[in-house]
Parts: sequence; C-alpha cells; structure tokens
Amino acid sequence: MFIEKDIQQIKGLGLTIEKVQEQVELIKSGMTYSNLVEASGIGNGILKVDSNCWQDSIDLFDNKRKDLSIVKFVPASGAASRMFKFLFQFLKDFDSNKESIETYCERNQDMKTFLNGYKLLPFYDDVMSEIKKHVSNFNDLSLTQQILEFVKTMLDENRLNYSFFPKGLLPFHKYSNHVATAFEEHLLEASLYASSNNEANLHFTISDAHENMFHNELKNIKAGIEEKTNTSFNVSFSFQSQATNTIAITATDDLYRDETGSLLFRPSGHGALLQNLNELDNDLIFIKNIDNIVVFEQNKKASEYKKLLAGILLKIQTQTFKYLKRLEDASIIEEELSNIELFAVNRLNIELDTNHYKGTLNERACYLHGRLNRPIRVCGMVKNEGEPGGGPFWVKDENGQLSLQIIEFAQIDFDNQEQKEIARNATHFNPTDLVCGVRNYKGEKFDLMQYVDAKAAFITLKSQNGVEIKALELPGLWNGSMAHWNSIFVEVPVSTFNPVKTVNDLLKPAHQV
Repeated sequence: MFIEKDIQQIKGLGLTIEKVQEQVELIKSGMTYSNLVEASGIGNGILKVDSNCWQDSIDLFDNKRKDLSIVKFVPASGAASRMFKFLFQFLKDFDSNKESIETYCERNQDMKTFLNGYKLLPFYDDVMSEIKKHVSNFNDLSLTQQILEFVKTMLDENRLNYSFFPKGLLPFHKYSNHVATAFEEHLLEASLYASSNNEANLHFTISDAHENMFHNELKNIKAGIEEKTNTSFNVSFSFQSQATNTIAITATDDLYRDETGSLLFRPSGHGALLQNLNELDNDLIFIKNIDNIVVFEQNKKASEYKKLLAGILLKIQTQTFKYLKRLEDASIIEEELSNIELFAVNRLNIELDTNHYKGTLNERACYLHGRLNRPIRVCGMVKNEGEPGGGPFWVKDENGQLSLQIIEFAQIDFDNQEQKEIARNATHFNPTDLVCGVRNYKGEKFDLMQYVDAKAAFITLKSQNGVEIKALELPGLWNGSMAHWNSIFVEVPVSTFNPVKTVNDLLKPAHQV
C-alpha cells in the first residue's frame, strides 16, 4: 500500500505502518454509531445532591485537599477564528452603497446583537485606541463606516488580528483596572478549588504556534495573581503530539496525495489529548475547557460545585479502594460480595454481566475486581435548555453490555427514528466539567490508554483542495476515550456553563463585571 516515501513520512510523524493501516481500514469500514438504550436522567444515572450531602461533600474535599496532588487540565489549543465567523461574513457581504447597516442587521441576528452591544466588549477600548492610529477622522465617519472600521481593526492581520489569537489569550473580561484573558481567569479560578497548601498546578494543551504568546502572558500576570490569591502557580504546557495525527483518504477509499505526492495526515480532535492527560502524575485532575470561564466574583460561587464533584469522587474512591482490598482476600463471604455488587450497581452505575451471579464466589470476586479497578470520573451534568452538544446516555455495546456514557451528537444515527427519539428526550447535556481519579487502590497511576473504546472514533467528510476526503478523529477525550472508566454523573446548575463560542457571548451577564 505504501511506497518508500510514505514509509519515511509515517516514521517521521512517530507513527507505524501498522497503525496507519489500521486507521485506513477503520475509515473504510465506516463510523460505528452508538446504540442508545435511553437517556440518563435524575435517578437513572444522574445524581441529584440534597443540601446536606452537598455541604458534606464540599467539606470532605476541603479537609483532604492538603494531602492531595491536584492539577487543573485545560484544553486550550483552539484558535479564536470561529468566534468571529459572522464578522468575517459581514465584511465579505456588506456593501454600504447598496444598503444601510441597520437593514443588514435585520436579516442577520448575530450582527444585530453585536451592533447593539459592541461598546460593552472587553476589548472595546483597545480597538478604539488602535483605530486612532490608522483613522484620524474616525469621529467624523457615519455609524456604518465606524462599525466597518471597528470590525476591520479587530480582524485585520496588520492591526489587532484577533482571529489569529488562541481563544485563551483573547481579552475576556473587563475589570475596573485591567482586562483579563481567559488564561488569566483560569489561574484565578484554580486558586479557589484546584489548589493545595497554597499551591496550584495547571496544565494547558496549546498549539506550538502560540507557545511564546502563552509564556509571555504568564510572565506578565503571574506575580500579580500570586499576590492577589496568596497562591503559588505551577503552570505547564504541552502540544498535541504529531503521533496522534490520522491519515485521510479519498471518498473512493484511495490514499489522498497532495501536489507533491505526500500523504495527508490531520490532527485527530480532542481525543488526541488523552496522551497529554495520561502523562500527568497527580491524584486528582479537574478538566475544564478554556472558554467556559466567568468573571471572578461569579467564579467564587461556581467553584463550590467543583468542590462538590471532587468530594463525591473522594468518597466513592475511598469505598471502592476498601472493597478492592476485600476482593483480594480469599476469606470474603457471600454477604460482603452482595454488598459490593450493590455498590457497583447503585453507586458506580455498573451494569453487571447477566452470567455474573451464576459464578462461584471466587469468580464473582475476580469479575468485580476487574470492574471496580478502573479510573473514576465524576462529571457535572446540566439541565438541557436548548444548548447544543452531547449528553449522558445508557448505551449498549456489541456484546449487549449496558454502560453509562457521554455521547456526542455525531455518534448518534439521527436517520434511525428510535435513536433520534431517545436523543430528543434527553433531559441533560454535558458541559465538560469533570474531576478524575486516575490512581488505583495501591496508589499506582492507571494507564489511561487501556480504557479507550477505539470503535467510538469519528469519521467525517471534508474537502481538501477541492477533493472530497474522509477524515478520522480519535474517540473524544470525555467520550470514547473514557468509555471504560467508572462514571458518576451529578446534576449541576446551568449557571456553571458559560462558554464563549462567538464574540457575542462576551456580552452575556456571566462575562460582564
């Protein structure tokens, strides 16, 4: 299949011929959709915490955190270009000689929202300052011409060039004395819950093209934040490894080659970050996306829910470890085994194999040991109020085994009416807000690569130089990449979910001081 030039290219990426052949076969065989059985809800895979348990869990975490190694893991490699998509479209489509900007806004709701609120954007003053360097008569221009200049100044590569920025380094929130980036806000937030003994560890996955920008921002803000929070920050960065890139093939299942005859390898989505996550050596790992961050005062309240998730994890983990040690003891009795089975089903949402109960005590103990001795994650779930994105579902695998999973819409066959109906009835969605326990009961770190459902990969159609290609994305970081973890889902309020997908999201109350 591969010529000598291909083999050298593959090896140069850190891949193997066998791995690439597996990727090609996976793409050819087509995407395997998830088999949804039902949506997970309160009392059916999602825990609703009462006020007493709520405070107990927070206190448990606060009491134990001084003895724990904690890190906050933030995927932050995304470029901000998508945030400004409708503004690029505006610059392309709008002709001031043919219509007024008000008329344009009547048929473009995004632009209307922007026009009504752009003076509240956190970078408004920076844009105006930059405009004055280039347009001396700005105040004499019509509103239409002023808006055009404002948008051009934001996006022009010879001016502020905001679309080139990583989302984490865009101005996000305007305070009385400075403007904070999302990156800065994540450090501040970490001091509230992801710190131990006045020390906070954060790990950001970034693009190598933005590495210097992140280091410069850290140098500029670190001392001030440490003084403000009385916390020392250990911040590390990593890149998505080239060895996680995946090959693309044509729509007719041939190898795609560019004009130089080289194969095409593409970044494989956020599932590739499992390798970065796996290299962290900590007791607890909080995971949160770079753009889901609010102003500091609101973060103080939202952070209580992070402590809640961590407290629930510690309580479950402690009991799991006790049971695992008992399962290794040959003197375990039927009553103990039954209690562990109830714990597995009711607390860890494990669906035990139908033949499990027919086994001997030793067989049942061995089986339970294998099901309990896995990484644990506790994930916040938000009531579905029309936000796009995946959510919690009970899913059946090819062996008929039921499990609780986070499923993206891309994994659902919406041409299947039954599957479509199950997805439509979902009451909660996944805000990507989780805490992970990645050590076993002996204190050893799990190899997270062993708990992936490789068949949960995504296959999408793309266009490359006018040619339709089929591209492969690895199982999502919190989807198929964690398919064989033990999962606990907990309802958290929608106020904890405030992502910035477009520039207009920065106008919402959660992002205004």
